[in-house]
Amino acid sequence: MNNAYEKVKLSRAKDRPTALKYIENVFEDFIEFHGDRYFADDPSIVGGIASLNGIGITVIGIEKGAGTKEKIRRNFGSPNPEGYRKALRLMKQAEKFSRPVVCIVDTSGAFPGIGPEERGQGLAIASNLMEMMTLKTPILSIFIGEGGSGGALALAVADEVWMLENAMYSVISPEGCASILWKDSKRVKDAAESLKLTAQDMLELKVAEKIIPENKKDFSVMSRYLKKHIVEFLKEKQRLDIQTLLEKRYQRFRAYGEFFEK
Repeated sequence: MNNAYEKVKLSRAKDRPTALKYIENVFEDFIEFHGDRYFADDPSIVGGIASLNGIGITVIGIEKGAGTKEKIRRNFGSPNPEGYRKALRLMKQAEKFSRPVVCIVDTSGAFPGIGPEERGQGLAIASNLMEMMTLKTPILSIFIGEGGSGGALALAVADEVWMLENAMYSVISPEGCASILWKDSKRVKDAAESLKLTAQDMLELKVAEKIIPENKKDFSVMSRYLKKHIVEFLKEKQRLDIQTLLEKRYQRFRAYGEFFEK
């Protein structure tokens, strides 16, 4: 089995499929919506409506881009506050029309520049966390690569979190952790192990509910797997009344950090 830092490198690999590839191959009839109705459109977050086996869905993904020009245009998958506000606008719209929400997460973190801070980056993320906790429709978040800090969490307050087997989810990057804790970037492998950031760690800690096997040679295998399991998830959650759905979501997060002393 790969060590934690090797998994981190795999999660960042240049040839990993991005959110748009999943949207185009897993869902049908995707129509993208733009803008946060406050400031601008953020290309690092794509979102809109789609269908899957006849079920109407709102899909939101953090898109890193393929190729240098596209990566620059997408800000390498580091969203600005308007991206998170766009995502929340689409989620509230989904709630209004009783559409489930599927979020596809792949980001090293929210963009930390001066502009985003001036435009309320922290508030935008916090608003998503608060609103998603009580959103009256099923939410599924799928981590396909990196899951960095609040930038990932802003699309991961969900009824379930699924992770590709080489994806990661962490409060900070291993490089940042090593620099802060030990003042030594060379200890990045130690940091990665300590952070418990792999999909396998997340499953054990009950932060994630499912690990999705990867197939680099044939993407259609993964897309068929996701189609089947997303439909099963949606049917299961749509059988619940709204209050039961919200209570289960609340209890899921209340259980984080529980421990027992022998």
